[in-house]
Order: sequence, then structure tokens, then C-alpha cells
Amino acid sequence: MSEVSYLSAASDLSSVGTPTLWAVTIIGVLLLLVLDFLVTRRPHEVSMREAIGWSAFYIALPLAFGAWIWSRFGSQQGVEYLTGYLVEKSLSVDNLFVFMLLLAAFAVPAVLAQRVLLYGIAGALVLRAVFIALGAAALQTLDFAFLLFAIILIATAVKLLRDAMSGHQQEVDINNMRAVKLLRRFMPVVDDYHGTRMTVRQGAKRALTPFALVVVAVLATDIVFAVDSVPAVYGITEDPYLVFATNAFALLGLRALYFVLHAALSRLVHLSYGLAIILAFIGLKLGLHWAHGIWDSVPEIPTLASLGVIIGVLVVVTVTSLRATRGGDLPEDRKVVAERH
Repeated sequence: MSEVSYLSAASDLSSVGTPTLWAVTIIGVLLLLVLDFLVTRRPHEVSMREAIGWSAFYIALPLAFGAWIWSRFGSQQGVEYLTGYLVEKSLSVDNLFVFMLLLAAFAVPAVLAQRVLLYGIAGALVLRAVFIALGAAALQTLDFAFLLFAIILIATAVKLLRDAMSGHQQEVDINNMRAVKLLRRFMPVVDDYHGTRMTVRQGAKRALTPFALVVVAVLATDIVFAVDSVPAVYGITEDPYLVFATNAFALLGLRALYFVLHAALSRLVHLSYGLAIILAFIGLKLGLHWAHGIWDSVPEIPTLASLGVIIGVLVVVTVTSLRATRGGDLPEDRKVVAERH
């Protein structure tokens, strides 16, 4: 049985992911996570040289993997993978800014920042895997799954646009976060950081450290990100393996990318507008795909055209953001992050 037809023989979803390829990929992702944990086992402030080196590695690796997908399975799968990776990377950049706000709100010492990010990335990978499995199950069992994904993406796009226009698109109130409030209800919290320790002994009781709170806060935001991210990439490809690969590669490089982009991120003031357009566009693509399955006359948007639209939107919002902040005029929320770094 060929690799391409393996899953399609068992389900309605066609995938290039054989059991061997899935196993190799998952093992590879776990090894990269272990490597990252070994690199950060001794907390230290990340230099720009170190961050650029790791970022180059985590950009070259998924691109090389995409070239292998293209040569092994054909241009269609290659374009779907590269487009999905670009969408996930774009969404992850916005996620990075929220992480920056959380680190600033919790006053995380610079030497501990990369370990907090790594916990967040590991949690995000687990959550994405769960959501990808649920998404695949929905596509197999629900006739209206594509329409449901389209509604989720368009609703998210409307929220992003509304928040961006109101100037409150990136706010973090740690005192009102449910996960943080729940932890504080069951355990006391000390004021000072104790390295990467989650708990310390306070008298006869155990108490949480601020490090534990910020890790939980980052993991809580991962849930929100997964709700947007997984339907977005399913709008590019229906292949669960490619969906997982694009998510994994986009997330693995976030730790290093954070330290490369921490200054530039504060200047991307129009990124939320661009992401709103991209999510709405993919939502439209999904809606048309669902309708095409019922009425053949309804057109579909080719993946290659989607790639062009996504690249065009990202280029435009990057240029307009840099022009808008050329004189150092930043919104208040972004000034907080810029000043902290």
C-alpha cells in the first residue's frame, strides 16, 4: 500500500503520514524539545548571537523538511505544507507578543525567560496535538465540519479586528486570569522568584513561586491560541500529518525567535489587522470548500493563491507597521514591553 493512500484506505482523509513517518516525526519533535531543555537547564540571559543561531536552525529545518515533502510527495503537498507553515508562523508571532506581555506583567527575570517560554511551547505542542486529533475526527464524522471551522475563523477575525480598532487587542490582566486565581485559592504564593523552582517550603507548608504562576498563565493562553491555529491550518490542508508538522515546526523555534524579535515585535502595530484578514480569508476558503461539496458550481480558492494572499498581507502590514512607528510612537501596551526589554 502506498504511503499517500495509507490513511485514505481507512478513512475519508487522505494523508502522507504513514505510521513510520508519524513515529519518526514525533520522536524528532521530542528530541528537539529535550535538546531545548538541556540548553536551558542553566538559566542565563540569552545573547543575540545565540538567539540568531538557534533561530536560523529552526527556520532552516522546517524549510528543508518542506523541500523533502515537495520532492517525495509532489508539489501539491509541498505547497500545502509551506502555506500552512507560513500561517502558523504568522500566528505564532502574535502569540509571542502575548508571551512578552505575560513575562512583563509577572516581572520575570531575563535569565528565566527562555525556560518559561519552553514550558509554554511544550504545553502548546500537546494542546495542538489534541486539537488536531479532534479536528481530524470532526472532518471524518461531521458533514458541516468545514463550515464550523469557517465560522470559528471568521468570528476570531472579527474579534481581532474589533480589538485592534479599539486599541485593546493585547491586554493582559494577571489578577483576573482564572487559572491564576484558582491556583492562589488553593496554595499560597511567595513574592520572590527561586530560579526555576515551582514550589518552595514556607514554614510547614508548600507555597507556589511566581515562576509557577507565569508558566500556568502561558499554558492557559496556549488553549486560546490552539482554537484559532488548528482550524486555520486545516483551511490550508486536510492532511492531519501536515497539520501537525506545520504546527510543530512553527512552535519549536519560538523560544529563540522571541529573543531575536523582542524589539521588533513592539513595532508590529498592524499585525492584528493582518492576522484578522488572513483568518477571515481562510474562513472564506473553508466556507467555499464546504459549499463546493454540495454545489459543484461554487468555486474554490487554490492553495497557491492562498499562499500569495498570505504573503502579500504580511508584507503590507509589516511595511505599514514599521512606517507608523518610525518616529518611536508606540501604543501604551507596546511601550511597556519595549521599555522592559
